[in-house]
Amino acid sequence: MYAIIQTGGKQYRVQPGDRLKVEKLTDALGAEVKLTDVLMIGGEATHVGQPLVKNAIVTVIVTKQTKDKKVIVFKKNRRKGYRRFKTHRQPYTELFVTSITTPDGKVTKAETSARVLDVDQMRIDRVEAKVAAKNEVREDKGKREEKKAAKTVAKKVVKKAAPKKTAKKVAKKGGAKKKTAKKTAKKA
Repeated sequence: MYAIIQTGGKQYRVQPGDRLKVEKLTDALGAEVKLTDVLMIGGEATHVGQPLVKNAIVTVIVTKQTKDKKVIVFKKNRRKGYRRFKTHRQPYTELFVTSITTPDGKVTKAETSARVLDVDQMRIDRVEAKVAAKNEVREDKGKREEKKAAKTVAKKVVKKAAPKKTAKKVAKKGGAKKKTAKKTAKKA
């Protein structure tokens, strides 16, 4: 069984179990809504409205309330220096058709159930997760810098504790032997 309904100035052909995007409705997320603007019911017995079918109801559940993809609105007049750039996101409501009731009282129900998604809450959760990850990285970076600073301080302490031979003494001892070896090699 199927029905043709009217909502938001548009007509839709629906069956139980269908999901459809319609113009924004004011109903809350997860609310059950009864649409009475049924233009036609088809299937075993056909009911055609003039303009609406009396006592026909399509029951839907609001599964999503969000905005559609971004659309670019660009206007331009040639050789006039006129350019306008705008974007637009159309709000919409996603509905899940649970049942169709005919004027006779016959009810056809969906085999699957509705899955309600709170898109705004999902977006908030995603942003919070990103912020938490950034804070974690900052804390790790701070800990690494503290460890580095501690290591450099420890190295400085070790260097001061163990005195080494001065550069002048090392140069005098090792440098003289190398020069004599080079001179003998040149003579030969």
